[in-house]
Amino acid sequence: MSSSTVDVEKATLRALPQPLTAICSIAAVAGAAAFAYGISAEPTITWLSFQSNFVFFATLGQAGVILSCIFTLVNARWPGPLRRIAEGFGAWVPATLVLFCISWAAGSGEFLFEWQREGAVHGKEPWLNPTRLWWTDFGILVMMTILSIAFLRASVRPTLGNAASTATGFARMMAERLTAGWRGDAEEVEAAEARKRALAPITTLLFAFGYSVLMFDQVMSMEQTWYSNLFGAYVIWGGILSAIAGMALVSVLLRNSPGLGEHMTEKRLHDIGKLLFAFSIFWMYLFFSQYLVVWFGNLPEETVYFLDRLGPQFVVDKGFSEAAWSRAWIGWDFELARLGEAYGWTSMAVWACCWIVPFWVLLGQYPKKNPYILGTVATIVLIGLWLERNLLVWPSVIKEGGFVWFGSLQLLIALGFLGAFSLVFLLYTRVFPSLALPESD
Repeated sequence: MSSSTVDVEKATLRALPQPLTAICSIAAVAGAAAFAYGISAEPTITWLSFQSNFVFFATLGQAGVILSCIFTLVNARWPGPLRRIAEGFGAWVPATLVLFCISWAAGSGEFLFEWQREGAVHGKEPWLNPTRLWWTDFGILVMMTILSIAFLRASVRPTLGNAASTATGFARMMAERLTAGWRGDAEEVEAAEARKRALAPITTLLFAFGYSVLMFDQVMSMEQTWYSNLFGAYVIWGGILSAIAGMALVSVLLRNSPGLGEHMTEKRLHDIGKLLFAFSIFWMYLFFSQYLVVWFGNLPEETVYFLDRLGPQFVVDKGFSEAAWSRAWIGWDFELARLGEAYGWTSMAVWACCWIVPFWVLLGQYPKKNPYILGTVATIVLIGLWLERNLLVWPSVIKEGGFVWFGSLQLLIALGFLGAFSLVFLLYTRVFPSLALPESD
């Protein structure tokens, strides 16, 4: 690694942006207040809203670390500052562990899991019991937190050589702690790369298997009679897609920032646009792979899951009645009225945001390079994935809710999560700021 590279990869100290930091703080406090009120007034609605946002931000934050791990595994240089944005998302990982402990200690399972209130169905008792779920999921989150912190520390340490003497306050304290035993720029970069190469495959594999089990427990078990081996991969891939969309949005917002703007080139926007385009297709592929098998098999214990979310428009009733045949793909009579049943319109919004819009809008080269188009599409994808997390959670408890996920209490809790996540991102990127490697431009 050249000495010029080492010289450039340095912490660039910046103050917290105002009034954005204040807005995020107010949003976080408002969300916490709404949650506290909802626990006593509407506990079921409150915990369902908490759970859907918990899953969305947990997978988004952890996927940020995983993207940086993937860049390390394939020795990618093109991401440049996008890698630091992804790592900023990963600062939320410890918060995921804390929120999980709070949720479990507060007794959320009584409102979320039927098997915890009424007992598990026959044959699932060894798996669906509070003790097993707590220790399994707690262990997964603890291991992911330790590995993520270790990876982020290895990644950021070489950039902090100058911060220990130039930073102030908390940032200086952290820089001094993380640069203890400093051996020089070149040696630190080499050692950090070695540590990252060792940690990246372990962290990625644990995410793939561990978070799949976590989603089985925290989301799929809410509908205890339904199961799918593909479900865990589908949910965590949504987290990967959300992290990519988040990187695209933040890169667009920071494209004119001092010290970072010159690295947000048209080529980089094109690259992240290609990732967003391709990964949204893969997200739809995973969904359709799961849906097609269920639709083709037409087994009641499987179709009920999609019936609760899609309504009868996309599910064929058992038997060969005229009504069932009219709802089959052959001779299919599409009726908008059917989308009003169950959560049909929410499902259509998810498909539009997560696949239709990114596929058709980003099909050409120009939209991927245009920051306004790319940023808009990334925002739409993030909204769609947030809706999808709600769609995974709410129908398992409230079958005919329709738009029950939409309300003042629900939106305030979601706003609180967003404010807290944004605040953690801002703090992390100010305490551990850095620029990208120049040869990746």
